[in-house]
Amino acid sequence: MNRYTWRTGILEAVMIAGALAFAFPVYVLVSMALRHEGDHSSPIALPSHPTLVNFGDAWERAGLGAAISNSVLVTGGSVVLIVCLAALAAYPLARSTRYWSRGVFAIFMLGLLLPFQLALIPLYQTMRDLGLLGNPLALIVFYTGLQLPFSIFMYTGFLRSLDSGYEEAALMDGCGPVRAFVSVVFPLMRPITGTVVILNVIFVWNDFLTPLLYLSGSGRQTIPVALFGFVGQYVSEWPMVFAGLIIGIVPVLLVYFALQKRIIQGFAGGLKG
Repeated sequence: MNRYTWRTGILEAVMIAGALAFAFPVYVLVSMALRHEGDHSSPIALPSHPTLVNFGDAWERAGLGAAISNSVLVTGGSVVLIVCLAALAAYPLARSTRYWSRGVFAIFMLGLLLPFQLALIPLYQTMRDLGLLGNPLALIVFYTGLQLPFSIFMYTGFLRSLDSGYEEAALMDGCGPVRAFVSVVFPLMRPITGTVVILNVIFVWNDFLTPLLYLSGSGRQTIPVALFGFVGQYVSEWPMVFAGLIIGIVPVLLVYFALQKRIIQGFAGGLKG
């Protein structure tokens, strides 16, 4: 039987301190969301008269119903395209031994080095010329191109560590390269696919600058931009902002709790691979 030692006590104290450090922002978020407008007490203090009115007001005034729908559309469409294109691109890059594969992989990796802000103005002009400003499709195209280098990097590293005997056996059984990839290789990539999906969902769902740029003035805003309407130059309605943030977090939390076991397994397996 393991004995409780001073090292165990120190480890528990460190874990409790870490948990409190992560829980503190959540406490401030909930505390601010439950305050009345005009309550200027410290964010650390408990609200003297908690209220749920801010949630209803934030939902109606910011149009969070439509904003959540737009965020789901943009996030879902972007992640599906990223996963499909990155997996298809990474497969030949990881399996090919020809000289061009390293060159193409290096070109993709340049996307990790160059800041995307360099292309904001040219891409804005391109979207304007294509008539996509104010259309969520512009965001899906942008996020797909932006996140492909990182996702290809993740998939390629995982595939290089994956035994090629599986698809070789499928090819010997009469499968073509595409069928072998779809039926054999891609299911084996489930751990890294989970990692890619999680990281991209978090990035796309929380992004503020790009929707502000491409959907500005269209009325088809995502959640971060919709909540920005409560922040003004002279007056900021912080209880509304924090209540809206909680509402915006709920869809992601529901998906996480519904798929918690698979998400943790996929993320851990993807990092390990």
